[in-house]
This record gives sequence, C-alpha cells and structure tokens, in this order.
Amino acid sequence: MKIAPLAFAAALALPLLSGCGGDAPPAPATPVVPAEPVTPPVTPPVTPPVTPPVTPPVTPPVTPPVTPPLDYTGDWFVLASHCEKPRPGSSVEVQGTLMDELKWLRSVQENAYLWYKELPADLKIESYKSTTAYFADLKTPVITASGRPKDRFHFTYPTDAWRALSDSGVELGYGLTWLRSTDTSTRRVWTLTMVAPASPAALAGLQRGDMLVSVDDVAIGDTSTAGLAALNAGLFPVKAGESHRMVLSRDGVPRTVTMTSQQLAVPPVQNVKLLDTASGKVGYLQFNEHNAVAEGQLVKAIGGFKSAGVTDLVLDMRYNGGGLLDIANELAYMIAGPGPTAGKTFEQLRANDKTKQDPPSKFLTSTSGFKAPDQLPPGTPLPYLGLKRVTILTTPGTCSASESVINSLRGIDIEVTLIGGETCGKPYAFIPSPNCGTTYFSIQYQGMNNKGFGDYADGFPPTCRASDDLTQTLGDPAENMLAAALSYRASGACPVAPQGNRMQAGAKEGAMQLVRPPVKEIAIRNR
Repeated sequence: MKIAPLAFAAALALPLLSGCGGDAPPAPATPVVPAEPVTPPVTPPVTPPVTPPVTPPVTPPVTPPVTPPLDYTGDWFVLASHCEKPRPGSSVEVQGTLMDELKWLRSVQENAYLWYKELPADLKIESYKSTTAYFADLKTPVITASGRPKDRFHFTYPTDAWRALSDSGVELGYGLTWLRSTDTSTRRVWTLTMVAPASPAALAGLQRGDMLVSVDDVAIGDTSTAGLAALNAGLFPVKAGESHRMVLSRDGVPRTVTMTSQQLAVPPVQNVKLLDTASGKVGYLQFNEHNAVAEGQLVKAIGGFKSAGVTDLVLDMRYNGGGLLDIANELAYMIAGPGPTAGKTFEQLRANDKTKQDPPSKFLTSTSGFKAPDQLPPGTPLPYLGLKRVTILTTPGTCSASESVINSLRGIDIEVTLIGGETCGKPYAFIPSPNCGTTYFSIQYQGMNNKGFGDYADGFPPTCRASDDLTQTLGDPAENMLAAALSYRASGACPVAPQGNRMQAGAKEGAMQLVRPPVKEIAIRNR
C-alpha cells in the first residue's frame, strides 16, 4: 500500500472541534415595581396602604478566570510534514521544529486514537527530546483484568522500511525467522522456525529446527552489555552487505555458516499443495503475511484448489501477524464464496466518538489490484471454494488481520476449526501515520463481524491443542499441527497425546515466542 506523507490527514477527514468558552455571568435582575396603592372610600377606619417588600439588588457571582487547556485541534493537518530535520529530496517536508512534530503527534492522538479519553493528562510535552519517546508515552496506561496493558500494539517504524515491506514484501536480513525462549528458568534458546526460499540462510543449508549456539563467537546465552550488542548486531543487520558468522546445532552436531545480509522479497504464500485423504482432496497452504504481494499469490493458490476439486482447506497461519484488511477480506470470500457472503459484513470498524463512523466493509468479490510483481487488474473476479468449513493452524503468532479472517467467517456461520494454540488477541486496526520519516502505528478502530462480535482481546482458543513440531517441515502431513488437523477432520476428535517438539529440548512447552518486529502484527485499514 502506497502511503503519501499527507495521506493520513486526507483519509481521516476528522471534524474540527468548535471552541467554546465558560458559562456567561447571569443577567442583572429586573427591578420589581410595586403596584400603585389603592385609596379606599373615606370610611373609617382608613386602612393604610401596604408597602411591598423591597427586593435587594442581585450581585452577579464572580467567575474566576479559567486557563484554557492546550488545544491541538487542527495541528494534525497544519503541522504535518513540518520537520525538525527535513529529509533531502522530499517534496513535501518543510523546515519545522521538534515542537511542531510533538504537537502534530498529540493532535493525531487527541483526534484519532480509539482510547483518546484515557491519554495521560500529565505529560509535559516540552520535556521530550524525541518524537518516538513522546509517542511511546502517548497511549492509555490502563491495565486489563488479565493483567496485560490495554494497548500492547503501539509502535513506530522507519517510513521507508515500512513502505518497502508493505508494498513489495521486501525486508532486510538473511531469510531467518526465530523462536526464542521466554521462560527465565531455562537457558536462552533460539530455534529456527522458518527459512525463506532462495535466501542466504537457505543457500547456507539452514533448516527449520536448527538451534542457535553463537553469533560472531558470542554465545547466545551471553547477557553482558557487550555480548548483547554483538548478538544484536549479527542477528539484526542494519544494512545490506553485512557478513556475520553463526554456529547452529542440528541433532547435537554444530554447523558453522557465514551469511551476508540482503534485501529479500519473501513470498507470503508458500507450500501450496494437495493432500489426498480417504474422504477427498484437502488443500494446504502456508500463509505468512497479508501484504500487497499476497493478493496474486492467494488468487493463484485458491484458483488451483478449485480446479483440483478441493473439498476442504487447511490454512496455515501459525506465523501470520496480519497486514492489509482487504487481503483478509478477499481470502475470507475465496473460502466461503458468494452464497454465505452476499450482502454480509466482513468487518465493521468502529472508531472513537470524534470520528465519523464509516459504513461496514462488505465481502470483496473482486481483486483490489494491489501493486506487486504479479499484479492483477483491479476488479478481476476472485475464485472461490464455497466451503462450509475451514481448518486454520494457529499459535500466539497468529495476529490481527489473520484473526479478522477467523472472526469474519464465524460471523457468517462458516465452521472454523482452530488447531494449535490461542491467537494473539488483536481486534484492532489503524491507518499508519507517516510524518518526517517515521510512521506511527496507533490503534484507531475495533473490528466487529457480521454478528457484531469483536471482543477477543485475549485471543481465540484452539479447538484442539497441538504443539509446533520443529522436527518436520511445514506442510508435511507428519508435522504435528497438520497431522492433528487431518486427524480431527477424519474423526471429529482431538488427538489424545500431542507430540512433543524439538524446542522442548531447551525450553518448556508454550514458553517460546516469535522474534519479529511489531510491524508484522497489524491490521491496516486501506479503504
């Protein structure tokens, strides 16, 4: 999705707030004029006239002076692209100050943030030395009943890197995706869970399940300041052309490789295959990211399944953190088809009470035409399977737009079976807000399905629990999660004893977490 620096302001079209002062002082009291006394006939005794009581004058109350609060209304538009350090070559950025950028941020949050009423009132804007530090504090501090921050999805990303990632799926690295241990009672464990095809890691012969031993001769368990710096430098290169040496262990045998970082276009759809079962053909596809490139790849995969007469689908989104909601919308339609989706809501995005409520998003029946190497013309009819049920492989790495696929299908009574673990729990979306080289991601919407349900902040629980089996490749019917899905499909019962997996050799079950930036756990409103 191409995002121009001022696109955020145009897309929001937020109404300006009208200014209002304090209460006006009361009007002065109108004096009471007593009636003229009436003199009766001269008949003794004479009754003297009655003098009415005198009403004392009313003194208006003194209204103390009121110091108006800071008003950031309109700053989001007026101060956009007023940068402390305009980037060379930018056609829209102009010279501004740090305060201009800070006030722009405050204005955006005051107007668009879903929980703007909970923003901290005691932040001293003049005390901040960077926009990222200010933005980090510019969110609700509320803690949920489960003990987690209400807003766990508040982050920034360099604009150029975000555009490359969202538009073309290009990211810097070696083509590695790691799981790391989160259990502090064990030693530090990093295990490979995905290796991108044709990447430096793939060419070096690395495989899913390989365990990291050291980086540039620094042990993965080194927690010293120098050690952590060296590990981060090697694991997360900052530019293409960096070479780093890693030692990994496979079945106890060390393997040393040297890899050079590069810009990689990682395909979001992988391992598309047909699985023959006793009750018919089952389609399987691994879907890792809802980006622009995914549109053409999903259309090709679903079209192939339709031609092959697929009667069931296993959608592997165990590591899919989300992305463009239109991609999620198209995928849900391609699963269900025109019958169940006709006239139904894919998702209703509910904003705060300052923002005009948009109509609900209906299911898309044709392509959006996202820019990609295999771009499809916009308006191309989408293929569909017309399934009544679908099986989705999930873990806590299944997040945001991926959860919208689950929620939207359940909203139209498609049976959605989840195999694996709970999803991450993010029923929220936003429009990325770029300004002065940084893109800000701040929650602006909560998504509801056709039945009005969107309360899954603790994630969707699995139908059957199954562990992520790192001893097998993704898409192998013997891999634990896929095997559990096929077993449940055949018997209607969850496997009694899920297999263990290789990561249990170094960490407790359930104590592993995907290593990836927050930008890969998003739902982007792009219509």
